[in-house]
Amino acid sequence: MIVDCHTHINCPTDSVATAEHLDACEKINNSFVLTAWRSSSTEDNKKISQYVREQSKLVGFAAFNPVEDKIGLKHITSATKGLGLDGAVLYCSEDKFHPTHSRAMRFYASAEELSLPVFFHNGPPLSSGAVLDYAQPYLLDEVARKFPLLKIVIGSMGRPFVSQTLCMLGKHDNVYADLTIDPDRVWEVYNIVLSANEAGVMDKLLFGSGYPFAEPGNCIETLLGFNKLLAEANLPTVPREKIRQLIERDTLSLLGINSK
Repeated sequence: MIVDCHTHINCPTDSVATAEHLDACEKINNSFVLTAWRSSSTEDNKKISQYVREQSKLVGFAAFNPVEDKIGLKHITSATKGLGLDGAVLYCSEDKFHPTHSRAMRFYASAEELSLPVFFHNGPPLSSGAVLDYAQPYLLDEVARKFPLLKIVIGSMGRPFVSQTLCMLGKHDNVYADLTIDPDRVWEVYNIVLSANEAGVMDKLLFGSGYPFAEPGNCIETLLGFNKLLAEANLPTVPREKIRQLIERDTLSLLGINSK
């Protein structure tokens, strides 16, 4: 099984965009489709819902802004499970709220009760108006401690704060990280994967492509060829079996999501 835990489609009602997205996901068993950041996400959540309902291999995540949106249990249920969506995605840095804002904490309480995984999309690309302070993964420490049953995914390895992400992965059983890479940035890919292996948290990494910024197939090829990226430099390597396990990880089961 291969699950891509990080894809986007900017216009899920456009036939060309959907065809390109489905083509990119063709060789993947399941792909998460995260509602993109918007000033108002209600309509976008409905569009994503309509799109994923038509495709059995797609898993939709609804976008929320806990500071602006209704955060009661009934509303969150309606906005996710009621629409056939299986998770929530938060853009703390873009929406300019601290991850432990009082309303955000109330949101997590509801998400935990609903067994709803929460994806923190605070990594690149970020707009010039985003608050980088709120993108720091260590800010999720209080969230993970207070809600130990809440499944948390740190998007894009929390770049540029990768070391904070590795600390969070080692500290909390309920925290995972999305290993979305840029296949063209060889040195960055090497350092992230090697650091995760040396920290002993390879089992907490989830495969992601970040589509449309990268193709799932290219990301898989890059990871499988990891030990050849800088072979001539005679640098430390990572056991290929660990990388294969990362790519084939059953992300759905880890996050408590039922396959369609």
